[in-house]
Amino acid sequence: MRIRIVDAFTDRPFTGNPAGVLILDAFPDDDWLQRVAMEVNHAETAFAHPLPDGGTADWALRWFTPMAEVAMCGHATLATAHVLHSTGAHAGAVRFATRSGVLVATPGEDGSITLDFPTAPLTPVDVPEGLADALGARPHAAFDTGPLVGDLLVELADERTVRALRPDHRALGAHSARGVIATARAEDAAPGHDYVSRCFFPNVGIDEDPVTGSAHTALAPYWSRRLGRTDLTGLQASPRSGHVRTALRGDRTLLGGSAVTVIEGELLA
Repeated sequence: MRIRIVDAFTDRPFTGNPAGVLILDAFPDDDWLQRVAMEVNHAETAFAHPLPDGGTADWALRWFTPMAEVAMCGHATLATAHVLHSTGAHAGAVRFATRSGVLVATPGEDGSITLDFPTAPLTPVDVPEGLADALGARPHAAFDTGPLVGDLLVELADERTVRALRPDHRALGAHSARGVIATARAEDAAPGHDYVSRCFFPNVGIDEDPVTGSAHTALAPYWSRRLGRTDLTGLQASPRSGHVRTALRGDRTLLGGSAVTVIEGELLA
């Protein structure tokens, strides 16, 4: 069985967010899927298999962290679409049946891929007591991102503050279902991005996620309202870093990026 490691939301190896990708004939039992994800030990491993012709989707897709299955994952969806296109398993737009509904990945002429995801609802909430200490910076606004994303989005003073965060990951786990998205407007002279973010997901075994597509379904509407534009570019300022192009289209968020396969091998178990 072939297994691939794909760096997503980047066009350069060893940057962006790595995901395991396995193309199957059908899903084995959940325990096997979880054990493979534990073995791969990246933020997410994606498992996909083809569906019969004539339905609303072309492929079934599931995502697992080393600890749990998740309801939505952007970078592993991008990675899976990249594998399907690069291996010739699927041409053109791919419709994935997922726990988040049907998600579409459309290839561009430049080799990039655009994902069509549901936009996360943003509900203002009070900044939780103790969050500033856990995060290492004081947020001045906080938002719940709804059940699919499951994070607390907080805005910090500036880009420098976001980049300098050294959070207490264990303490952060008390403040949302999955984790915390910390964000700020880009510095005035920042080239290539409009806002910056970092994502910490201790409750699913990920202290810091390198580049998070699902988080941008919340970041896109937040910064579109703040900046007055629907088409933006976010920089996730993790050590690996990566850019996500975002565009609001009604109740959907388009997430654009590239991917590169860095490892391909055989799963023997």
